[in-house]
Amino acid sequence: MTTPPPTALEFRKALGQFPTGVTVVTVEREPGLVHGMTANSFTSVSLHPMLIAICVDHRAKLLPLLQKKKRFGVSVLKDTQEAISEYFAKREQSAEAEQRLAIRYHWTPGGIPVLEGAILHLTCNLVDSHIAGDHTVFIGEVETAAVHDGEPLLFFRGEYRALAGNH
Repeated sequence: MTTPPPTALEFRKALGQFPTGVTVVTVEREPGLVHGMTANSFTSVSLHPMLIAICVDHRAKLLPLLQKKKRFGVSVLKDTQEAISEYFAKREQSAEAEQRLAIRYHWTPGGIPVLEGAILHLTCNLVDSHIAGDHTVFIGEVETAAVHDGEPLLFFRGEYRALAGNH
């Protein structure tokens, strides 16, 4: 007897059993203006060369920006940045909301925006992409990495979490 494949909801719930960090992927959308997207589909791929992968839904506003700009930042969020994660998970973004949430960007010398206050900043050059179902997997070669103090924001079983012993 075979088991039927899971529904999309069952699959999402099953994958929620895997705890992840939370990142925001950022791209300059116009000179001096940033578009970001919360992503927990982020992973290291290779040390030689240094490669990472992010997965982006085909409906995401970030997708055509990544394809056009070919350069992006990845900010690994700190455990105090849950509201920032929620903001970048929304489709619409505004300067007013960013001001209210005190979202600030750091522009790297290479001109890539990353979020201030994150525990890790990576800047990447897009080197490859692969369509996979309803997402595109983007492979970025890491140009710079900057590690900062703090504890990571975690996501597990559909909720934000903190490392044991925190809060």
